[in-house]
Amino acid sequence: MRSYKSLYKAALEAAPLRLHFAAHSHHPWPNATREAQLQFWDDSARFLDEKWEKRIFGEVLPEAKRFLIRHLRLPVQTQIAVAQSSHELAYRLLSCFPLSQKFRVLTTDSEFYSFSRQLARLEEEGLCSVERIPVEPFNTFPARFTDRARSGQFNLAFVSHTFFNSGYVFRELETLAAETPEQTWIAIDGYHAFGAIPVDLSQIGQRIFYLAGGYKYAQAGEGACFMTLPARANELKPRDTGWFAGFGSLTGAPGKSVEFPSDWQRFAGSTFDPSAWYRFNAVMRLWEYEGIDVELIHARAQILQRRFLDRLAEHAPARLSTEMRVVTGRDLDRQGNFLTFALADAARIQQALMRQEVITDSRGTRLRFGFGLYHDLADVERLLEKLAVSAD
Repeated sequence: MRSYKSLYKAALEAAPLRLHFAAHSHHPWPNATREAQLQFWDDSARFLDEKWEKRIFGEVLPEAKRFLIRHLRLPVQTQIAVAQSSHELAYRLLSCFPLSQKFRVLTTDSEFYSFSRQLARLEEEGLCSVERIPVEPFNTFPARFTDRARSGQFNLAFVSHTFFNSGYVFRELETLAAETPEQTWIAIDGYHAFGAIPVDLSQIGQRIFYLAGGYKYAQAGEGACFMTLPARANELKPRDTGWFAGFGSLTGAPGKSVEFPSDWQRFAGSTFDPSAWYRFNAVMRLWEYEGIDVELIHARAQILQRRFLDRLAEHAPARLSTEMRVVTGRDLDRQGNFLTFALADAARIQQALMRQEVITDSRGTRLRFGFGLYHDLADVERLLEKLAVSAD
């Protein structure tokens, strides 16, 4: 197995005793992103006010969008909105629906906190009604969710591609898009999928919104988030709008009707820190140079996951081997690049690991281990040794 540790030398050497298995949460940045960050500073000093037109909108974002279209296999004409966070984009989408009557949302009981909490707050105010489909049992989830979407009773169907609290991958996106009536907009939370598992939106990119960002497996850190737009996105007028969305008409007097551009800036907000997109482009260029693609990243993660599961069953203390249950089962066909274990004292184990400088994370009774390019089989062995100590 080839080692990619040299690409992350700065992050790994910053804390040489640390064993980081939370790639699904905050992926270490490759060395190349440091130079990208400095390039942003130099461009800001060189161009000052002109950096937005000449560099950010003229070069940096177009390059990033070419990478996104390639890695998501999107139709080349796809418009892509950018923002500081995917939550900003999701809320802007929610703000498109009328307040004159409750808008209806179909979603699940396992969406990430930012969306689920936001939706609950709108629901609390009586602004929307929400139907939440349980993700478990996993084997029947695709049919159950698609069946409700097929009804046409909803303004929006919002669902994760890979669920944050289990790692379960919802693969039936094309079926969902094909069987959901046009009056129901579809949004896919791809944050735990992008950069981790192969994503092919070639057949549905003009039908759905797809939201993700660079904080996790895209390895670019905070601030590089995006939402791909379906062909009919011009029919929507976000209520949550910033000044970029009216950039082309700033000299005119405010009118009775707010005008929106026909491109991605319809969903734009306000001034943002563009340095994240410098880092994102640096990561994508690094992948090209090193011959890295998402298929390779996912296959490598599965090798490490299988080694972890096999060795856990063979050598872990009896309590761990019997009580640690992979939420999705041992079949990795529908597993993202992290493993989620159900464990009553998940938080205690996570804290015990942290005291040994092993970084994982827990969500309630679920303990998560994320695997990335910067790991090798020796790291898995070290993790198992420290896990055995933590279980005592």
